[in-house]
Order: sequence, then C-alpha cells, then structure tokens
Amino acid sequence: MICEHYMPIADYGAIGNLRTVALIGKDGSIDWCCFPVVDKPSVFAAILDIRNGGRFKVSVPDAGIGFQYYVKDTNILKTKFKIGSGELTVTDFMPLWHDISEHGKSYGPAEIHRILECSGDTMDVDVEWSPRFDYARASTKIDEVGDGWVATDGNEKLSVSNISNGRVIDGKYGPVLYAPFKMNDGDKKVIITRWNSHDTEGNYDESFMSMKRTAEAWKKWTHKEPLIDTHEWAGEWFPFLTRSKLALKLMVHDDSGAMVAAPTTSLPEVIGERLNFDYRYTWIRDAHLGGQALISTGHVKEAIDLFKWIERVAKEQYEKGEKNIKIMYGLHGETELDEEVLDHMEGYKRSKPVQIGNGAFDQSQHGIYGELLNTAYELVRRGIDLEPGIMVFLSKITDKACNIWKDKDSGIWEDRENLQHYTYSKVMIWVALDRAIHMADHYNFTGGVEKWRKSRSEVREAILKHGYNEEIGSFTKAFGNEELDAANLRIPLLEFLPIDDERVQGTINMTLEHLTKNQLVYRYLKEDMPYSKEETFVLCTFWLVDALALSGRIKEARDIFENIISHANHVGLLSEMIDANTGELLGNFPQAFSHIGMINSIVYLAYSEGKPVPIAPIGTPEHREKLKHFIEE
Repeated sequence: MICEHYMPIADYGAIGNLRTVALIGKDGSIDWCCFPVVDKPSVFAAILDIRNGGRFKVSVPDAGIGFQYYVKDTNILKTKFKIGSGELTVTDFMPLWHDISEHGKSYGPAEIHRILECSGDTMDVDVEWSPRFDYARASTKIDEVGDGWVATDGNEKLSVSNISNGRVIDGKYGPVLYAPFKMNDGDKKVIITRWNSHDTEGNYDESFMSMKRTAEAWKKWTHKEPLIDTHEWAGEWFPFLTRSKLALKLMVHDDSGAMVAAPTTSLPEVIGERLNFDYRYTWIRDAHLGGQALISTGHVKEAIDLFKWIERVAKEQYEKGEKNIKIMYGLHGETELDEEVLDHMEGYKRSKPVQIGNGAFDQSQHGIYGELLNTAYELVRRGIDLEPGIMVFLSKITDKACNIWKDKDSGIWEDRENLQHYTYSKVMIWVALDRAIHMADHYNFTGGVEKWRKSRSEVREAILKHGYNEEIGSFTKAFGNEELDAANLRIPLLEFLPIDDERVQGTINMTLEHLTKNQLVYRYLKEDMPYSKEETFVLCTFWLVDALALSGRIKEARDIFENIISHANHVGLLSEMIDANTGELLGNFPQAFSHIGMINSIVYLAYSEGKPVPIAPIGTPEHREKLKHFIEE
C-alpha cells in the first residue's frame, strides 16, 4: 500500500548556492539536501523515506501547510503559516554572493539559514532536526554544544544554531532533535544549519544582512546582459522565463561550470514502478540545450563556459582510449557512475528502488556526436576560438561519425534493452556532419571534408528512406517500424528538413493524434502497452509547441503552451513528467530539461509572433541564412 504521508512533489520549492540544492515543502520541512555538493550523499532525504531519510522542519502546529513563494528575482524562499491573526514567516536561503555569472568566482558556504519572523498573535513553533548521513546508512549521534547542537557520524558533522531547551529522542531510525517554543508579535529568530562545523551561534542581524547580499547577487544575475528588453519580447510569459532561468542556474555547479540534469535522485516517473534514476550528473545533450537556453536569456558567458566544459571533458575522456564518447559525466568529469541500490530506503511513496549512480553512463548513443559538433558550432559562430587540441578531437569524432552511423545505438531515451537504428540518432549524426562541414567552409575547421559530405548525403538518404513511414505519414522511432517518437519533432528545429515539408507536418500531426493526451505529450508509445506505463514528458510537450509555432500554427502552439505552464507548481517549478490524467508532477525535480523547454518555447512563440527576440532560434530562415545552411535535395 502506498504511503499517504508523502507530500506531492509539486509542494516543494528549491534553494541553493551553486554547489548544492535543498527542497523545502509547504509544511516547512527540508526533505532533501546533499552537503556539501549536490552529487554527494544526502543528509536530509525524507522525500525518499519519510521515516528514515532525515529532515529539518520548522512548522506551526495545527497550521497545516503554508503559503510559499520566492523573493522576486531570487532563489530565496518564503513560507508563511497563519493561525487566526498570528503569522509566522520562514525565510530560507543559502548564502551566496560575489560574481555568480562566472564559475569559480562566487562565495557560497555549505549552510542553510532559516529566518523566523512572527507578527500578530503568539505562535507555537516546532523544530525537528534529524540529519541522516550518507543516505541514512551511517549511525548518527546528536550532542548539545553551546547554544545549539552538533550531529556526527564519526566522520562528517552538521551543526544547528539557536536551539535551546530542545530534547533528543532516540528512535528506531536514529536520534531526532525536537524543540518547541513560542514567538510573540515582533519576535525574530534565525536558525542555521552548517556542514562540517561546530559553530552553533546564530545572529539575526548578521543573517538578515547575508540574505540581503544573497538577494542582490541573484537579482544582479537575473537582470544581467539584457540583449533586448526581455519584457518586450517575453511579454506575459516574462515571469515564467525568469523563474526558469533561475531554476537552471541552481543546477550549475560553480566549481566546474557543469549543469546537473536535476538535483535529485529516484523521484519516480511512475508511482509504485521501478523507473527511478539518479539525475545528479551532466548529460552532454542536456548541457548543450541548457547553454542555448542561457544564451536566449542573455547569459552568454555562462553558456560559453558550459560549452567549453562539454568539449574539454569529452576530449579528455576520448584521449584515454574509451571506445565510445560518454553521454554523461560527473560534475568534475568523472566517468565511472555505476549504479548502486539503497535497499534500506523505501522510496518516494514506496516507489523502489532508490539508487545512486546511473548505468546509462556507458551506453552508446550516437546523438552525442551531433551535440558535440553543434556545441562547437555555437562557440565558433560567436567568435570563440577553440583550442587546437579540441579542434583535432572534433575532427576525429567527425570521422568516427562517418564510420559508425550504420551501427545501432541506445537512442536519446536510453533504452537499456534494445539497440536499434533510431531515427533521431541518425538525424543527430547528420547534424554532426553538417556542422563540421559548415565549420570547415567558414571557420578554418580542418579534416576529411569530402568524406564528411559523402557520409552526410548517405545518412540523409537512409533517414528519408527508412526513418519515414509513408503509410502513417510520419517519421518513426526506429528504421522500418511504425512506432512514433516525440524526439522527431526536432527534425525541423535541427534544420534537417524545412518546417513546411509535408513529412515534418505529418510527424507533428501524428504526434498530436497519437502521442498527445490532454495537451501533454508522451515520448513514445510501446506497441504492447498504451503509454508504456510512463507519464507525459514535459520537454516533449515544449518541443511540440516549438514545432507548431515555427509552422505558423500559433493558436495551437499557444493553447498547448498555456496548458503546460499551468502545471508548473506554486513557485513556477516543473518536474520531468506529468500525469496526463491527474496533473501530478512526477520524476526528478526541478528538472533542467523542463525549464530549458519552457525558455525555448517562449523564444519560439515570441519569434513566430514577430517579436524582437535576441537571437533567431534554430530552424528559422534567419538562422539558416546565418549558418549559410542549405537543405539537400
């Protein structure tokens, strides 16, 4: 029986310091946080095991859930609890300041500040603090120290300040610190939890000043480099654009400039099923699309840093003699990301397994070649000179694309069982060859251009012959079958075919007819199971918006876009998937892919409505002209 005590995934907001991210529920509970970095073991993980995971909760008895919102243009979160004329406001943030627009330049200590302010009637406040080190695998001891408490597993430690008159209760899953107290009208208090610290002091005035500095840093970043007045072209969707880029920024790691796919692990794609994965890594695909989204919102420097990171880690790994280009890496370029199941944790709503690591790291995905060459193109067309070693590496992998394009792979959706000739993978091979040829023609990129041209034509011919099914009038998931794949919506966006090609329009129409339910899009359908026990994929819904907008089908695009953004939670965040029947957010959260999709769809809609977007998106006549791209006949 599924536990009913877990809050909906949608009931969480997120805070962070460009190193790690914490999820805080409407009930005032921090139910997920890994210290000191997002890919390290959790110290609070109640979202994955409500009894055993550990939490840091500040709440008002009998008040239920609070009203939660962000301080404007920041990742500082407020939760308000009300009873009668009494109100308690909890302001949560991780300190962050200095230059946050360039990796390695910011200051962000591993600590969470919780500022409590009371107004009106006297309020009863409860604090529950129960750190569980190493994904709750280590034994925890909590001791009183000065004006607070320190928890340790014998190696790591976590302190909490300003908690007096508390008591520790040793339970089945470890010690829990409980501290009830009262706050009167005008009372102010700060509670700080710090990683690897014995510091149990907390000063309200100092925390308030830290909050102001943190807010200034976020706001300065949010309004940095407006290429064109964002209010002008984003219009009514400006708040969604702002929140999406702030969500993406939370997922950028300051030390390396890499971007995680999501800051969580094992939040289920389907409740009670086994589709639970660790997303705290950097996929080359996600990072490339994330860089494009950052460019669209004026954050070009960070996008360039991200693109350079992609090229560097791929080159370093390739030079070690790996057979295939890795599709994903750890935040510092790690390549061994083996999966490990945490059997002692029950999972969100008892959806096992809970696991760390991701077995897809060793898959063969041919789409990676297109992502790497497209990334290089994005750099050189902005006047960024690539290091000679990177250029040699890219030339070599372009040659490899020529050699492996006839092979099967795991595809964009990382099929762990069936290697196939996935249509989208072949399209991305074509993209790799096309961008390499363009760079050779215009940007002094050297290599076997004639071989590349020959292979590009062969790949294109194969896609049109085997990847398009004339009987159903659509591109298909793999060569020679009838299964649909929403990834093929990107075919015109990648400029393989123009948007008005009847094969492109047929693919859009078949997606609408067979992959769309309640205006939400599934990635694909399996022949033996409707909707394949998987919910709709947020990014695919945004891809449909993009394709419709570019087609001039503006009303359809707007309707679908307005529906998908209505599913964003109370603070504007989206997960990976949405249950088409209930609207429940599912999968890891917040999801970079989803917010990348939202930003790009706002750009495509604005462009299609004739608004002055900063940069013409790919797939448009203006971009094709800039690329000097031609569609092969």
